[in-house]
Amino acid sequence: MKIFKTGIAVLSVYLVLQGCVAHRIHDEVKANLESCKTELAENKKAKIDAETKLNELREQYTKDQKALDGLKRDTSIIGSNYRNLTQKYDKLDVLNNQLMDRLNKLLVMGEKDNAKLSGDLQMTQEQLLKKQDELKLLEAKLIIQKKELDELAAQLKAREARVNELESILKQKDAAAADLKKKLQDALLGFEGKGLTITQKNGKIYVSMDESLLFASGKTNVQPKGVEALKHVAKVLEQNPDINVLVEGHTDDVPMAGAGEIKDNWDLSVMRATSVTKIMLTSSKIDSKRITAAGRGEFFPLDPAKTPEARKKNRRTEIILTPKLDELLKVLGDN
Repeated sequence: MKIFKTGIAVLSVYLVLQGCVAHRIHDEVKANLESCKTELAENKKAKIDAETKLNELREQYTKDQKALDGLKRDTSIIGSNYRNLTQKYDKLDVLNNQLMDRLNKLLVMGEKDNAKLSGDLQMTQEQLLKKQDELKLLEAKLIIQKKELDELAAQLKAREARVNELESILKQKDAAAADLKKKLQDALLGFEGKGLTITQKNGKIYVSMDESLLFASGKTNVQPKGVEALKHVAKVLEQNPDINVLVEGHTDDVPMAGAGEIKDNWDLSVMRATSVTKIMLTSSKIDSKRITAAGRGEFFPLDPAKTPEARKKNRRTEIILTPKLDELLKVLGDN
């Protein structure tokens, strides 16, 4: 009887200790989840800011190009007006010379005719002076507009160079993503179509693994065949240090029973993402700072239907690979 009581006491202490450990682990997981969410939001904001800045530069480039075209048209019109006025000036000069000849010939004529001729000559001279003033104003305006045109062309050239640089960096990132996809496909040749897919979208690579490849139903420990696939992925990432890694756990919309460590689909998705992350880190020399583990629960389904087939698709883990945008952000910062 004494031995029986002692056993009960030991068992009670053991259960209390187990509860404390589970509570502490749960708190740590929640803290890690909040940190991951914050970092994910910051990464998304940085990407949006970079894309916004690039779009602004492109819009400004288009506006400046239109302004340049407008100045070119104005300059062409002014040049045409200048030539027309010059021609008129030459004609007036010829007319003036002709009038002077007539004046010399008509000096012998009567004072009445001489006065009329003098009036015509004075009018012609006044018109000539007026046209000369107009020509000077046009010349001054042409000089100012040419200076403005040169300045705008220089600004446009600089902005065009920045846009070309940004486009070049983006093409390099797309090429790097395509190369990474090819390396992953080669490394995971035996797994594609067997619960694993590799896709490229918006400059990112998505390695999606079905629950059947990685986990038993409702469990967070990765199965042997899943561990093998993750080791192949880790080796590729180890050889490509300029890639950021986001591991996302996804569940279906069937609520968890809420027993033990796993209280709901949030817990399940986070724990599965963490398990995948740890396997990749322990089987390679990947810098831990490159990887973010996150749980999405049931809120990002591939198929929203309530069928068993749809729910099977939604129970997955995605490894999202993004080339680092340090060069692009530096160019945007310099601008």
